[in-house]
Amino acid sequence: MKTLLKVIQLHKNESMLIKKAMKQNREAQHVLFNIHAPKMLSVCRYYIKDIQQAEEAMLNGFFKVFSNIKSFKHEGSFEGWIRRIMIRECISFLRQQKKIEFPVEEAIVENDFSNNINTDIEVAQIQELIDMLPEGYKTVFVMYAIEGYQHNEISEMLNISEGTSKSQLFKARKVLQEKIKELNKITSYGTT
Repeated sequence: MKTLLKVIQLHKNESMLIKKAMKQNREAQHVLFNIHAPKMLSVCRYYIKDIQQAEEAMLNGFFKVFSNIKSFKHEGSFEGWIRRIMIRECISFLRQQKKIEFPVEEAIVENDFSNNINTDIEVAQIQELIDMLPEGYKTVFVMYAIEGYQHNEISEMLNISEGTSKSQLFKARKVLQEKIKELNKITSYGTT
């Protein structure tokens, strides 16, 4: 019962902070920033390899959060609302840097490469593998596999067709599967 009370109390506190932040209360904005910044930096880092650039995108995202906080309708989680802003900010950053490209749509083979991969790869290694993907593959992969967006949502956010989204995801999974197999071979050779 105590845990439930703490969660409710925390939610009430955040709700109160949001209301204060809507009135341009800098202290409330600072507290909300401190609560959400670590997770949001992690979100930005999924999309942007360079940590300084990811931090810049996060800060720009928080500027938009606090500039537009009055548009938060208290429907759904505040964290989810911030997360969507961060994702859009990262996509905008990648577009400005001309790092995100989507080759012309190709035929897609519907296959799930995430199955049947046996690996002891660490999270940092997985992030490195994701970072090695071309930006288009990486962006779609992160949006679909990590953020949970559907192809119709991805196509709308990135201004691409659903087929291109599916194709980019397919290719990203294929590249990741190959890289994971290579790492597994290296790891298995190192242990024998």
